Parts: sequence; structure tokens; C-alpha cells
Amino acid sequence: MTIAATAPRRLESYVCGQWVRGAREGAPLLDAATGAPVAFIDSSGLDFKAMLAHGRDKGGPALRAMTFHERAAMLKALGQALMERKEEFYALSLATGATRSDSWIDIEGGIGTLLSYASKGRRELPNTRVLVDGDVEGLSRDGTFSAQHILTPLHGVAIHINAFNFPCWGMLEKIAPTLLAGVPAVVKPASQTAYLTELMVRRIVETGLLPEGALQLVCGSAGDMLDYVTGQDAVTFTGSAATGRKLRTHKAVVENSVRFTMEADSLNAAILGEDAAPGTEEFDLFVREVTREMTAKAGQKCTAIRRVLVPRAACEAAIAAIGERLRKTTLGNPADEGVRMGPLASLAQREEVRERIRELSAEARIVAGDPDTVTVVSGDAEKGAFLNPVLLYCDSPRSANAVHDCEAFGPVSTVMPYDGADEAVELARRGRGSLVASLFTNDPDVARDIVLGIAPFHGRVLIGNRTSAKSSTGHGSPLPGLVHGGPGRAGGGEELGGMRGVKHYMQRTAVQGAPALLSAVTGRWMEGAPARADGVHPFRKSLAELRVGDQLVTATRTVTLEDIEHFARFTGDTFYAHMDEAAAKANPFFDGRVAHGYLIVSFAAGLFVDPAPGPVLANYGVDNLRFLTPVYPGDTLGVRLTCKEINPRGTAEHGEVRWDCQVTNQKEQVVAQYDVLTMVAKTWP
Repeated sequence: MTIAATAPRRLESYVCGQWVRGAREGAPLLDAATGAPVAFIDSSGLDFKAMLAHGRDKGGPALRAMTFHERAAMLKALGQALMERKEEFYALSLATGATRSDSWIDIEGGIGTLLSYASKGRRELPNTRVLVDGDVEGLSRDGTFSAQHILTPLHGVAIHINAFNFPCWGMLEKIAPTLLAGVPAVVKPASQTAYLTELMVRRIVETGLLPEGALQLVCGSAGDMLDYVTGQDAVTFTGSAATGRKLRTHKAVVENSVRFTMEADSLNAAILGEDAAPGTEEFDLFVREVTREMTAKAGQKCTAIRRVLVPRAACEAAIAAIGERLRKTTLGNPADEGVRMGPLASLAQREEVRERIRELSAEARIVAGDPDTVTVVSGDAEKGAFLNPVLLYCDSPRSANAVHDCEAFGPVSTVMPYDGADEAVELARRGRGSLVASLFTNDPDVARDIVLGIAPFHGRVLIGNRTSAKSSTGHGSPLPGLVHGGPGRAGGGEELGGMRGVKHYMQRTAVQGAPALLSAVTGRWMEGAPARADGVHPFRKSLAELRVGDQLVTATRTVTLEDIEHFARFTGDTFYAHMDEAAAKANPFFDGRVAHGYLIVSFAAGLFVDPAPGPVLANYGVDNLRFLTPVYPGDTLGVRLTCKEINPRGTAEHGEVRWDCQVTNQKEQVVAQYDVLTMVAKTWP
């Protein structure tokens, strides 16, 4: 289906496996630059109870039947398919008021987030359906009773209520961790730009990559959807704090303890360090970053810089430099070449921003830009939602309130002077919790004092300086591997953050019992669980033959003083504890000269490795290595090697095997404990 941006159409919702129109024609959605109608939106008549039931009954079981790696492969294929259609999304994105560079953040940034989670899922998660969380907790002296925390997918639906400013990224950054966790999603985009979300969901559905019920879409009001949520569901919300509080206190959400994540208003600050005087590289970087964050997406970003904190002596220079760059910002139709900033998303949004500017003007004066007179190089100045970038200055921010409380969600920032690092920290905290703050400094002391002062009040802090200037992703860019969210008025939630985002849609459970039964639940061998020694060296077994619990108990080897001295000369590690008897005895941990830790590991490998070519293809590292008991000349070492976990790779002819390696001495004391990581062929001739 081809959708032309010039042809108004009735948006449809994707419900229970079908595209469904609302009962009425719906409200018109207008092109932000021209005022021409783009679409009509309505969700009346939708059965929201049935939608949630469909997700739980169809999408949930299908996703949970897949392993983490299978879900990750699904996300990768989906991201690649969307990337092939990106130009279609770019074309329609123009109607939202976004320039090409603005749309890149939304479209390719969103797809990139999807692909990032696909990659992280393959690299950081096992090819299983259960995620082991933390170490085994021993609960008895004899080892017959233990506990293991596990994470399993919720048996509900994740309802994602998104904002208008990022119709693609806002959806993709939420469904990526949701689907990877194994939970179906219902997406409810903000109405003003829902036509772009709807187009992307259409293309997702057309791929056939997602199981039925894994993704549904509501275009229009969410109606009574939240009336039907249960304790197995999750709700995420991006938008105003007032709306978020209303949703968070919904009767069903409260009564059922529904997981609720909110990303709301945020008075983000950029701080110029006292060392970053006019003429320094950091000053110039600061000016460019403030200007960019004011004009990207016309300032309609939850991470945009709203408060500009500058040492009092540098305020005049900062205002002049920022104002000069803002005056060079070309405003017009985002479809036209040379336009740097497009309009706001709607006329209503423009009026909202103008009202906020009037509130700010009670405590600050406008020093750059006219909010009431618009000059455009293209587009319709009357019908389009254009607004000049506006910079204000508040001379007494400590006694002001509106500048720390009122968010003008557009190209608006307020410069505020500060006197000393303590005051900069105090002013940044006045935002009462923010998504992000940035600090521009080249002074380590300034970086330490200010970052540690503001960190409890922010979800993310960027430090900008000359060293990272070319590689920095900037103040306003949420990244898949980093937490996106913030305390206090920013919502108190966390999105993204790599696997942190995935685990939000999973239940952490402490499972207690005998090790054999815990091992059966987790698919991971643990101390006290059955082990099997069948006479075949485990390294001679392919993944088709190897089983968790397969074990080898090796022969022994006695460590001599000659071994220790040879290892020291050969490696150059002549630390006194290995070479000087008197100095070693003076050490509170040793009774005399001891063997090197890595000598122990090397001897252990010599005891358990099978040297002939076979299914074990490579050793790629060790985890959790600990040296627990000193080894002295004359001690005799033996190894117990147990297959701990098997993770076959879905798209390769090998998999990853984790081995529990325990090295003991002649007294049966554990001298070293660690996990050996190997690549093993799925089959071997």
C-alpha cells in the first residue's frame, strides 16, 4: 500500500490482527508547515478489552516460545526491513515539521535502537527462555538447599503511550526491549503525528516477522483501555507530567500494582564550567550545543536544553554568541533545501509555547528572537506552526520560580548566571529532577564537583570538552545502552539502559530448592546438582552430545619451587612473594613463597585440556576468576571441570559453552575457582 502525504486519509488501528477504522471520520491532522490536512484520526468503537486479551492469548505465548536469540534475530530482520523503506518514512515525516536531519533522529535513530537491542540480545543474553540473575545463594550447610534468582517474561501486555515529537523512535525504543523480553505491545501514539507511526506499523505488519498479537496499534484515544490492565501488564507513558500523574493513579493501575514507567516534563540544564571562559574550545562547544538543542526538532525534544547556566562574568558573551547563531537559523518548510528549522507540530502547540514564554517573561527578558512575529523563507507563516527561536535571560535565578518550573516545549531557553560551582549545582537541582544535564569543562575538579552534585537529580549527565568533541553524541541523544529517564518531575522511570530496559518487562523470582531441581529450572549446572562422568572427555563431545553436568576429574600435578622460578623468569613476573622467602613470610597472607595465580591457571589447563583437534574450537576467556588459597611448593593440584551452561548460536555452526572449573590442593581445599568459556562445534565428524 502506497500512502501519499498529499492525500488526506482515515487512519486505522491494528487490532486483533486486522486493520480497523474508528466509527467516526475523526479529527483532522494538519501538515505543520502548510496547514493542509494530512489525515483524520478516530478510535471510537474499538474493543480495547479484546485487544489486551488478544495480546495476552496470542502474542504472549508465541513470543515466550522463542529464545532470547530468536527474538533478537527477529528484531534484526525487522530493523533491516524498515531501513529498506526509510525514504517512505522520511517523505511523510515532512508533514510533522521535521527537517531531514530532525527526521534522521526519529527514523534511523529509532531503527538503530531496534538493531542495537538485537545485537545486545545476541551478545549479552543466553539462547534460552529463562534469564539467570546473579549467583547461587547457598541456604544450607550441607549444600542440599539453595536459591537462584531468575527472570521470566510477564504474561501480560505492555501498553506504550507515546508523545507527538518522535512518532517512530518513540515507538521503536519501547517495543525493542519489550519484544526482546518476550512481551507483546500495544502502541498508542499521540494523535498529532500518528500518521507516521501508523505507516511504520503497516510496514512492520507487512513483513510478517512478528507473531500475531505481538504488536497492536491504537490511532486515536485510548478510551477505557486502562480499565482492563492486570498485574501482569505494564504501562509506559511519555508526555506531560499532569497527564502522567492521572494515568499513574488510574484505579486499575493502582489496585493491580501495574508497572508504570513515566517520562515527563524535564527542565534540562547545560552548565558552562568556570574554566570555560570566552575564547576557549569548551565555550565554543557550549554555544554550539545550546543552539543545536534549541533548534533541533524546533526544540520539541524531552531532552532539549531549557536552562543555560553560565558564570556571571561570561553571560554577556554567551548571550551574544548564542543569539548570533540563532539569527542565522533559517526557518521554513522542512521539505526545502537550506531550511534548518521547521515548524512546531501544530498551531495549538505553537500557542502553548507562546503562553509559556509569556509566563517566563515575568521573571526573564527576551534577549534574542521574537515569539510573535515569524519570518520564514518558505511555508505558510499563517497556517504553518512556525516560531522563531527565543532566548531569555533571568538575572536572579535563585529568587525565581517560573524559569525552574515552566517548560516551553519548543525552541526556547533561558540563560541564568551563577556565582561558583555550589550555586551552579543548586540551580541545576531546582529543576526537581531532569532527564539530562550537560557540563562543558576541561577542568577535572570542576567535572568532579558538579557532576557528583547534580547526579542524584538527573538520569544522565554529559561532560563535554575538547577531547571528546568529535566523538560525543551530544546533550540530547538518548542511547540504547544508557538509561533514558530521570527522577522527580522527569517521571521517576528508566527506559533503555541496555538490559535494564528488557528486565523491566520481566519478573524477578527467587527460586529455592535442591540444587538438582534448581539446575533443571535454570538450565545451568550448580554445585550440588548431578554430574556425569561417562569416561568420555567432555572436550571430545560436540554440542549434539554434550550435556549440562558432564564432568571431568583430572589427574594431579605437584607444584615445585623450580616450576615457580621458571614461570617467574619466563613471564618476567618476579613479584617478591614468588621469589623472596623472607619477604613472602612477612606478608600477612602467606607462610612463604607461593605459586603465581596464573601459573595455577596454566597448570589447570594442562590437566584438563584434550590436545587433539575436536569439537572445542577456541577458548575465548574466563569469568569470575578468584584465587582462594595460596599454593606452596610441594602442593598437589587437581581439577574438576563441569559443563555449566550451553548456548548454541542460531545462525552459526558452533555455540558457547561455559565450564565450571574448580582447582583443589591435596587437602581438598579450593585454591582457584572460575568459569572457562569456549566455542564448541554443534557437530563433529
